[in-house]
Amino acid sequence: MELLPIKRAILSVTDKSGLAEFAAALHGLGVELVSTGGTARRLAEAGLPVVEVSRVTGFPEILGGRVKTLHPLIHAGVLADKDDPEHIKTLERIGAKAFDLVCVNLYDFSRAVGQGLGLRQAVEEIDIGGPTLLRAGAKNFHSVLVVPGPGHYPEVLRHLEAGRGAVPLSLRKDLAAETFALVSGYDSMIAGYLAVRNA
Repeated sequence: MELLPIKRAILSVTDKSGLAEFAAALHGLGVELVSTGGTARRLAEAGLPVVEVSRVTGFPEILGGRVKTLHPLIHAGVLADKDDPEHIKTLERIGAKAFDLVCVNLYDFSRAVGQGLGLRQAVEEIDIGGPTLLRAGAKNFHSVLVVPGPGHYPEVLRHLEAGRGAVPLSLRKDLAAETFALVSGYDSMIAGYLAVRNA
């Protein structure tokens, strides 16, 4: 679709700069906010209504936070092609709702490495759910807007205001391309780190 109305967003960010203002603007446009852990707490502290991911999935965060968003009710909502009637029927059958916006930024692995953490501690700073959500949203840019960092908040809000709550395909494609480049760089950084570290 050319213009995508934004009605439901999932937000899970490490860098929370500008988050409350961005989420408040989304809420003001009627967007439902779904979030995880510390991001959900920050939104609630800002007085915003937020649905925790565990309420969507019916499953708590486990393994010390390693598993939060890795669930079919989340990823089906991100990956469903809104132009495919069979995808919409599948969402209805499994009780899932589509997401329109994925706002994620990643654990700061470079900062963890800079702190001189041991190997086992450093690998805990490798983000798994974040890149998975980013890649899913970027792959499905025909149906989802992916927002990979706070620097994009003003641009996204400008488009939402101009589009009366909808965003154009051109923006979704451009941010998808940037997202894949970002995730690729993140993985390359981790690969380089592991290649030179002793077990």
